[in-house]
Order: sequence, then structure tokens, then C-alpha cells
Amino acid sequence: MRKSLFLTAALLVSGSALAATDHYVLRDGNHVQHLKITTLKDDITVSADVNFEPNASEVDAKPCTGEVSGQATLVSENQLLMKQRSVVEATYCELKVNLTPTGAIVEQSKDCDNFAPGICRFSTDGKELVKIK
Repeated sequence: MRKSLFLTAALLVSGSALAATDHYVLRDGNHVQHLKITTLKDDITVSADVNFEPNASEVDAKPCTGEVSGQATLVSENQLLMKQRSVVEATYCELKVNLTPTGAIVEQSKDCDNFAPGICRFSTDGKELVKIK
């Protein structure tokens, strides 16, 4: 009994030791973007969500939110590519995530507009999401 309890605890600890989750945030005026990258052994999951309230320069724009998530592939040492298929249309939203020592920069494909309507976007337009420590 004691051995099985110890073995179970050791498996739980070793499994969680291999998992890592990094969070990145960018606040640009009333626009908030959040990126989460979870790595479990060789599996990488990327999820991004946005919450945009119109800034003063965005006259007649409406608030919006959007979210995408899915399995990612490691394209290069510092670049991930995540694709999510649209349920409504036969298109894919692709996020290219470029990792830096202090954060991440996200580029989106045109088809991501299905996931983030209006003024919302997953692309950071060259700005860096700051890694939360």
C-alpha cells in the first residue's frame, strides 16, 4: 500500500514537471490580447484571446471579443504555427507566434477574421506581448 501510494505520487509529480505554461499579455489602449502556450512533452497547445473596447480613434466601432486555440507545431527554434479550422466555413485561422526572450509577437492569417470580428484581431502588429513571470 505504501509503495503504490509513493509510486502514484511520484508519477503525478514527474508528469507535472514536464508540463509548462507561459502567459503573454499586451494592453494597447482599450485593447487587451492574451496568449497562452502550454507544452506537455512534445505537444504544444496555443490559445489566444482578445477583448477590444474601442479607442478614441476608432469612432463608431463596437466592442468585440475573440478566441482561438489548437495544437501548434514548432517551425523553428523561436517560431510556432497554430491552425484552427472554422466551424462555419472551410477555412483555417493560422497564428504565427515568434518568441523572443521577453515575450511574443503574433501574426494572423486573413481567415482569422472569422474568429475575431470587427476591430478585434490576434495579430499584434509588430508589438510584443510581454511574458508574465
